Amino acid sequence: SLLRHKLAISTLEDLTEGSFQTVIGEIDQIDPSKVERLIMCSGKVYYDLLDKRRNEGREDIAVVRIEQLYPFPEEDLAEVLAPYQNLKSIVWCQEEPMNQGAWYCSQHHMRRVAVAHKKELLLQYAGREASAAPAVGYASMHAEQQEKLLQDAFTV
Repeated sequence: SLLRHKLAISTLEDLTEGSFQTVIGEIDQIDPSKVERLIMCSGKVYYDLLDKRRNEGREDIAVVRIEQLYPFPEEDLAEVLAPYQNLKSIVWCQEEPMNQGAWYCSQHHMRRVAVAHKKELLLQYAGREASAAPAVGYASMHAEQQEKLLQDAFTV
């Protein structure tokens, strides 16, 4: 749950004087020239990806949040990608099955931005396999799938 997560907060100033961000770039001080993989995501999985990246001390991976899926913020995403000139891969990571969630309806937008950034970039998917159900129903299987999708985000 994100209800009391220390990173899932907004200050009063953010709420009164800030504005909605359609794309939120990397929050850690990582040298963009060292980043070879960019992981995009939306929702709670962001915090799992961030924890994994920090725990592994990876400075070759940036994690970016897409906060608005429609209309898709292609220009804002392109702006966030601009500093990462040495990217070798871009991954979309989601907890939902492949045939559900943002991948199903937004991958063509993500691909367009990736190719515009660097022609040879391929957008890859890290997440659960396609399924009729949104969840497996067994806590142990869910935990296995969760660990696999996080690992895939770092390695596919």
